[in-house]
Amino acid sequence: MKLTFIGADHEVTGSCHFLEAGDMKVLIDCGMEQGNIRYKNAELPVPYRDIDYVFLTHAHIDHAGLLPWIYARGFRGRIVATYATVDLCEIMLKDSAHIQEMEAEWKNRKARRAGREEVEPLYTTQDAENVMEHFEGVAYGQIFKLNDNLTLRFTDVGHLLGSASIEIWASEAGQTRKIVFSGDIGNKNKPLIRDPQYISQGDYVVMESTYGNRYHKKGENHIKRLADIIQETLDRQGNVVIPAFAVGRTQELLYLIRHIKEEGLVKGHENFPVFVDSPLAVEATHVFKENMMECYDEETKALVSRGINPMDFPGLTLSVTSEESKNINFDMTPKVIISAAGMCDAGRIRHHLKHNLWRQECTVVFAGYQAEGTLGRLLQDGAGTVKIFGEEINVRAHIETMDGISGHADRDGLLTWISSFEEPPKYVFVVHGSEESCTSFVDALRVQRGLKAKAPFSGSQFDLLRDCWIKETEGVPVDKETAGRRKATGVYTRLVDAGRQLMEVISRNEGGANRDLTKFTEQILALCEKWNR
Repeated sequence: MKLTFIGADHEVTGSCHFLEAGDMKVLIDCGMEQGNIRYKNAELPVPYRDIDYVFLTHAHIDHAGLLPWIYARGFRGRIVATYATVDLCEIMLKDSAHIQEMEAEWKNRKARRAGREEVEPLYTTQDAENVMEHFEGVAYGQIFKLNDNLTLRFTDVGHLLGSASIEIWASEAGQTRKIVFSGDIGNKNKPLIRDPQYISQGDYVVMESTYGNRYHKKGENHIKRLADIIQETLDRQGNVVIPAFAVGRTQELLYLIRHIKEEGLVKGHENFPVFVDSPLAVEATHVFKENMMECYDEETKALVSRGINPMDFPGLTLSVTSEESKNINFDMTPKVIISAAGMCDAGRIRHHLKHNLWRQECTVVFAGYQAEGTLGRLLQDGAGTVKIFGEEINVRAHIETMDGISGHADRDGLLTWISSFEEPPKYVFVVHGSEESCTSFVDALRVQRGLKAKAPFSGSQFDLLRDCWIKETEGVPVDKETAGRRKATGVYTRLVDAGRQLMEVISRNEGGANRDLTKFTEQILALCEKWNR
């Protein structure tokens, strides 16, 4: 029984862990890397077609974004997630694929003009649609046995609609170990969704550490803070631009603004317009409404029972088409603009920043984590100029950060979560944090809680039956990759996988009819002759 660490090791994005139990091969999350990538991820030790299951903690792209990619490379197993996560992935993966295709098209237009080689998208919309056929939804709190090797339970962890910690009872050779994957642990007292639910027992814990070295501001009134920012900006005749994750953060902001409008907290601009400019956010808002009874907190359920839509109010406009998006900046009426992507690295938010960053009467409000290397992080760190669509933009707008509204638990919240275990786990593996954050949190676990803890690098392997490391790796910086290894990515990797599948087909045809084998051989030789260049 082995656990191999693949992604989000000493890094915040690209979460992926590989569990082997008996003859079962399982991925826990399959996320895309975002922002600056410091370390190279190890290759999965088996082909993707050999993966039996993917267990998904939640729908964010850094946890689910490579599912279409592994489908395109042979994965045909089952993906198990909560019902709300399945619904959100239905829209998020297609949106991600659309972004991959559009960005490839944009790069290829430039490549053709410059005489450079064209690129392929990471994956296609068809890949995203195909992988959705392999999803299976489950309810919170239900213990269910998949087979003789694996029993599961998903527990609400309060990070996003449908987000979960996953408890896995893994069996092999007559022995059972319980491994708990925390997923992203939510912040308390968030709008709409419930606080994190706690787990009381586990032999091993794989735990996130996004805010493992930081504390949120305590006691901050987010509604008042946001109302004050809107008031001051509208008084200056400026726009409030909020880069927000289309799923989760946008809906929470709508909840806060509905309260601001209902209580009349912004004076002199009572009917101020609010635009949500993201087709994905519009679709996600519908998903939130459909999953409310299982996931909403008591306050939100009370609003719904009174017939109040917690994410709707007068003056709200949902922009879907490109034309509607463009018109937002042509209208000079002071307004609030909520747009994706939350880290400003893609999507329509870049257009709004281009039109508003240079205006000193405007405000940009960050209400979520900004990964190192993203445009959002540059602005948050005080950049005087930024480049958007190849154009140099002076940053004159006010830059504000609402830390406490984060969807992640801070250091205190993380320690509270692990302290819920009635008996200390044998080992805590710390993942999903920057170099500084995960290292600091490991120290806290050891010193403050007396736990055995380590932040492994990608490629490390642990034997869960013998309670020992099989292999401990060091981080391989991305900038030290050889040119050959860089080449073996994207489309080329897909070609290599196809070659391996071809060899397996050849092996299975041993002893076949001579006529069929001759025809098969001729087809292979014809391909070799065509591409031997």
